[in-house]
Amino acid sequence: QVQLVESGGGSVQAGGSLRLSCAASGRTFSSYAMGWFRQAPGKEREFVAAINWSGGTSYYADSVKGRFTISRDNAKNTVYLQMNSLKPEDTAVYYCAQRNTRAGHREDYEYPYWGQGTQVTVSS
Repeated sequence: QVQLVESGGGSVQAGGSLRLSCAASGRTFSSYAMGWFRQAPGKEREFVAAINWSGGTSYYADSVKGRFTISRDNAKNTVYLQMNSLKPEDTAVYYCAQRNTRAGHREDYEYPYWGQGTQVTVSS
């Protein structure tokens, strides 16, 4: 079965950087789009970024555009989220997710497979 395991979360001061990784297994990674979502305490889960199967097309939430970069290494079955210029409002549990198609999507219900999440805490 599909397994997604996130890593790289932690605590950082505002203005700092973190790189999240999500290692996938269970099926051919390069055939499917990947996404990153986050959920802050008391808030609904929200879209952060998505990338298509080849890495040629990516999408971002307006709140992270210009600060975050999604990428993938199909040889390593891994998707990344580079987060720069972090703000306290970026504090959340970050989840990676996998679609059943090649194109990325902004809606979480389009992703049937999810990781357990990794905590990111940004202090002011």
